Amino acid sequence: MSLWFGDVAGIDLTAMASGTLIENLGIEIVEVRDDALVGRMPVDRRSVQPAGVLHGGASVALAETLASWAGYLAVDRERFHVVGQEINANHIRPVFAGWVTATATPAAIGRRSQVWEVRIVDDAGRLACISRCTLAVIEQRSTYGKPEERG
Repeated sequence: MSLWFGDVAGIDLTAMASGTLIENLGIEIVEVRDDALVGRMPVDRRSVQPAGVLHGGASVALAETLASWAGYLAVDRERFHVVGQEINANHIRPVFAGWVTATATPAAIGRRSQVWEVRIVDDAGRLACISRCTLAVIEQRSTYGKPEERG
């Protein structure tokens, strides 16, 4: 059984990322599984810090992106919107190049809040960062949209 609300196959998350931090960092959704959302981000000039390793803030941006999109897919988007309330991250190991892949899974899905765990691994599958993001579920039609739909 899928944790997503309704048919999510036609939702174009890439189009919604146009003109945002998500696009600027090169974050892509690679898989919408019944139990998780998977995305990736390149480790390149856009996402590293001056020492040449993946910036912790870029990891947090990836984690919040995956958690927020997962939360968005898990609610009735005509009635509800999700917003980030809290995020934390533990940076486990440095990543110097390649891609990092993030998997968001629900820790708790409630009527008014959601908690998502996001595990970020390097190309070798080694844990680079683990994050937990709490989303508030508010009674308002979702405002996620493509650039021309934003208000």
